[in-house]
Amino acid sequence: MNIVITGGAGFLGVLLARTLLKNGSLALNGAAPAAITTVTLVDRAQPPADLMADARVHAVVGDLNDLLTAKQALPAGTDLVFHLAAAVSAECEADFDLGMRSNFGATHQLLEACRAQTAAGKQPALVFASSLAVFGDSPQQPLPAVITDTTLPTPQGSYGIQKFIGEQMVTDYARKGFVKGRSVRLMTVSVRPGKPNGAASGFLSGMIREPLANLRAQIPVPASTPVALASPARTIEGILRAAEVSDAAWGARTAVNLPALRTTVGDMAAALEKVAGSKATALLDWQIDAATERLVGSWPSTVDAARARSMGLQPDTSFEDIVRGYIAGNPDAVTLK
Repeated sequence: MNIVITGGAGFLGVLLARTLLKNGSLALNGAAPAAITTVTLVDRAQPPADLMADARVHAVVGDLNDLLTAKQALPAGTDLVFHLAAAVSAECEADFDLGMRSNFGATHQLLEACRAQTAAGKQPALVFASSLAVFGDSPQQPLPAVITDTTLPTPQGSYGIQKFIGEQMVTDYARKGFVKGRSVRLMTVSVRPGKPNGAASGFLSGMIREPLANLRAQIPVPASTPVALASPARTIEGILRAAEVSDAAWGARTAVNLPALRTTVGDMAAALEKVAGSKATALLDWQIDAATERLVGSWPSTVDAARARSMGLQPDTSFEDIVRGYIAGNPDAVTLK
């Protein structure tokens, strides 16, 4: 099986690649497991050395739009594409053109590349990483108390709008038989290791990651702010499951909400203190930023992921477990005594 991961040198892309290579095989669309022959990682950056040391891994480095235009991002004979590459929420709000190019333009080009392979006789499967940000609350159209798989998306930011456009394109290309496409709506992933990114939700990782590294972290929203989270492991589990299940198990062509752990920012801080002590929470600076509070506050926090549950997916059990999992998986990043 030949697999392509866009955004393959990013955090989730690297974690997905490592998981695939460790598993060694994948049961695509309900079929029998097939051995993974190649994993092509497409990104602006070079993947980590451990991935490049695997003979099954190939790196295609450059701008995704440019690589697609040059027909270099999707090798002939691709069986499965995981489309993770994207400009993130705060970037899209600050730079409209960047978001449209990275999230709308690249997704459209990628679907066209899949369509060309289908016309040549091999239909690829594609899993599109959408986002909870397709749902947004507004006075004119308030969100329901619980988000379900059939709740109407009402995004309140450019990122959410672009992700919803991506979902609709995937649905229509799948309907037309150009690709076997599936979209999954990712919850906010916490805790992400490494450096901060440009996402408005980035503080939901930084408020844990930075204090554990003995660094200060800013929290731009009130402690009472509710959020829907998923650990990296649960997120990768959901992305893989979208590729594995049969058409009958997947059901409608519309996007699937992945399971979420509902918590509040204050409870996250409490979990950090329970695991790492008061020295960790003393490094948190509660400085409200109105723009971030408005955007994050428009996102839903309670998600009923019925379709995901029917596929065997479950949310994390507690944020304390997520913090302990981050520490166990990233011991070199924890320097707080």
